[in-house]
Amino acid sequence: QDREGASTNRRSMGGIGGLTEDELAKCREAFAQFDADNSGTIEPWELKKTLMAMGQNPSDEDMAKMFLELDTDESGSIDFTEFVSIISRHKKQSEYDSSEADTIAAWIAMGGNRDKSGQVDTDRLRSLVTRFSLTIDIEALLQEADKDQSGFIDYEEFKTMFEEPPAHSPDKAAYTLL
Repeated sequence: QDREGASTNRRSMGGIGGLTEDELAKCREAFAQFDADNSGTIEPWELKKTLMAMGQNPSDEDMAKMFLELDTDESGSIDFTEFVSIISRHKKQSEYDSSEADTIAAWIAMGGNRDKSGQVDTDRLRSLVTRFSLTIDIEALLQEADKDQSGFIDYEEFKTMFEEPPAHSPDKAAYTLL
């Protein structure tokens, strides 16, 4: 085992915090850069020193808030597990942001506005499915999404078309556009 308490066997490292083995290796490198005294933990002064070396000048208040978020076991220092946890959370947030960006791009392509306003005509969606021979049940999807049955989909209704299908759906694949 290494000083962070993690196995040095690469195969057993996969999946920690939902990160790949390569991402974990990069986390170890970054952790080592923060851990200036090689203690196996990041102390508040090490975090501030590293951030300042990166051109940031966090206030004491910012540092306290950051440390409260990172130091989940309230030990006064950040261990490798806590470090990986915060990296994993940021990765998941980034993936969510990317997914939201894809949904907005599809919304705009169908005629909605960049600020999520406007509407998409359900006939236009039907036409798209037919034109591209998509194997989805567009009628079931529209019935579920167009709650007010107006024939138009607003952004919130549109977004539901890209989310998990309803629990009662007999064919989950029929409800998935992406």
